[in-house]
Amino acid sequence: MKQAQLAGLDLVEIAPTAKPPVCRIMDYGKYKYDMDKKQKQQKKHQAATKVKELKFHANVDIHDYETKVRHAREFLEEGHRVKCSLYFRGREGAHRELGFDVMNRVIKDCEDLGFPEQPPRMLGRSIIMLMTPKPPEKKKN
Repeated sequence: MKQAQLAGLDLVEIAPTAKPPVCRIMDYGKYKYDMDKKQKQQKKHQAATKVKELKFHANVDIHDYETKVRHAREFLEEGHRVKCSLYFRGREGAHRELGFDVMNRVIKDCEDLGFPEQPPRMLGRSIIMLMTPKPPEKKKN
């Protein structure tokens, strides 16, 4: 403790359970500042995954469908989760099998990039499904 006081620094206990306990003479305030700075830097480089939503209808046209699937594929490539919603308007609800067909087509068209975290299911007047990107494959040497 005398050496730490003479140096104008702090005596920090590193391994209290060791015999004898291990201590280090350092500037504890600077150490905490550096650790906080390092944690903030790590947070900055963390990629936050977002949930992107695509809305379909049971009688979607082929071109509209392809455009939305292309967007879904882009979102999955970027690592985002994709929520696919299919809404029934008016009497479309009488043909729910058409909605499930559209959702199963989306799964089939995006199966190389992602998989359904939640399979398509009815929720009120809509069918909802959540797709998650596949983890990146590690390269073999």
